[in-house]
Amino acid sequence: MSVIYLLISVSIFVAICFFIAFIIAVKSGQYDDDYTPSVRMLFDDETKITPHNNKSTTEEKQL
Repeated sequence: MSVIYLLISVSIFVAICFFIAFIIAVKSGQYDDDYTPSVRMLFDDETKITPHNNKSTTEEKQL
């Protein structure tokens, strides 16, 4: 039974160490995206313009 307590305490310690390493990596900018903003202007952002004179099926059912 004492082995279980030892394993649980060691696993909690390791989990806390990984969490601290993750927080340090986030604060230092490890996960900042430097590539996407530079190529975002190359993507097409054109939207389709649909004419407003077409009635939808719900509008036709109400009339």
